[in-house]
Amino acid sequence: FSLSTGSTLCSYELLPSEYTTDPRAAKLCPKYPVPESAPIPFFHRCAPVNISCYAKFAEALITFVSDSSVLHRLISGVMTSKEIIMGLCLLSLVLSMILMVIIRYISRALVWILTILVILGSLGGTGVLWWLYAKGRMSASAVETQIAKENLQALLIYAISATVFTVILFLIMLIMRKRVALTIALFHVAGKVFIHLPLLVFQPFWTFFVLILFWTYWTTVLLFLGTTGNPVPNEEGFVEFQMVGPLKYMWWYHVVGLIWISEFILACQQMTVAGAVVTYYFTREKRNLPFTPILASVNRLVCYHLGTVAKGSFIITLVKIPRMILTYVHTQLKGKENACARCMLKACICCLWCLEKCLTYLNQNAYTATAINSTNFCTSAKDAFVILVENALRVAAINTVGDFMLFLGKVLIVCSTGLAGIMLLNYQQDYTTWVLPLIIVCLFAFLVAHCFLSIYEMVVDVLFLCFAIDTKYNDGSPGREFYMDKVLMEFVENSRKSMREAGRGGGAEGRELKPMVGADEE
Repeated sequence: FSLSTGSTLCSYELLPSEYTTDPRAAKLCPKYPVPESAPIPFFHRCAPVNISCYAKFAEALITFVSDSSVLHRLISGVMTSKEIIMGLCLLSLVLSMILMVIIRYISRALVWILTILVILGSLGGTGVLWWLYAKGRMSASAVETQIAKENLQALLIYAISATVFTVILFLIMLIMRKRVALTIALFHVAGKVFIHLPLLVFQPFWTFFVLILFWTYWTTVLLFLGTTGNPVPNEEGFVEFQMVGPLKYMWWYHVVGLIWISEFILACQQMTVAGAVVTYYFTREKRNLPFTPILASVNRLVCYHLGTVAKGSFIITLVKIPRMILTYVHTQLKGKENACARCMLKACICCLWCLEKCLTYLNQNAYTATAINSTNFCTSAKDAFVILVENALRVAAINTVGDFMLFLGKVLIVCSTGLAGIMLLNYQQDYTTWVLPLIIVCLFAFLVAHCFLSIYEMVVDVLFLCFAIDTKYNDGSPGREFYMDKVLMEFVENSRKSMREAGRGGGAEGRELKPMVGADEE
């Protein structure tokens, strides 16, 4: 620069030709306006060597946050209440584990206890919210802070939402009250499964750990793809790395791999749980169970059923990718397309979502059929579909009601944690915005409850399919004895009687619940 422009940048003691060679240049020349950098391995990027540069970036970020008053109040509310948030998250974990213990040991009384607790919890939570709102309105002074006004408005929104939710919950429970008792026996058998297979509780943690490892690997590869290519000088004289040839389309392949392998990992969990529960169900003498049915199921999965899991997860991927593309198109065209196009896009997205949910449920039952018969994916999916169609009313009466009760368990944990959070955070309402802390706590409580109870839900679904196959090929006669638990058989007989009473006079429901063995013999 000095030679081309004639500017003397350094002290006159140095000649321009000595600027880059003389060791005195570090003291006699000004510092570069760009901080000294060094290349990051593998990523074709330079990063500042001096750590103070990162401190300046953090300072700029903090300045940006401080300039936003709303964001500043929300973040300050989280930081002020961090001890309460951590304590409530731990409370949700403890409540989930206690609920699993209750399911395991007192499953017969669980349904009614859970129903009563949810009724009391929803009424109590709604009443407390309205009480706090009324108390805040009565104690409101002429000089009121902005934070206190926002908290009072948030209380009103929470109270109205809780009231609507409580009314809807009561209506659903009123409709399903006659079928609640039908789930008791199934819960009892599922509780026995967890007594013999306690390691099932920890399956979500292993799956989450594997997913985190895969997502870390996927992000690393994405960084490699984003910084790969050939160095090409641009018009300004700088070097850019441009991808040419097939590398341009590698990120498509990478995105498909993210969806497929994530679904594959989740399907491996479903196959592992199904294999362990199937081993328990079809072992007449429970004393003869393998030492570790979970590890035995994992061994069978790795040795024989990886192709089945890969095919099932790939089918879900084929449905999920078009739905994600349509969702992205709908987001990009928001406000630009006409009403007809918007309606068609939403209808397509909705249909693909429903298809994905149906295929996911069918896949889970196909994995159970594979664990029972050791057949390939297509054969297992066909067998599972036939069984589910033959037992359509049983699926509605057993599976759906059981899932609903587990949903009530999740509601109970979220309501209990949220109520504890309201009572604790209420003492800080005058100087802390606690809307965001309460949302964080409730979301975490729901995720924890979902992780624990989703395994229980999976066990219930597997037990039902095992039972349906058991009744199809066995009739209790010598040589064709049932594998099922006596409590489960009593449950089916009770449900059959109740539905026959409802369909007395030769109704469709009475015909649906005839034993499948009798139908085969005819």
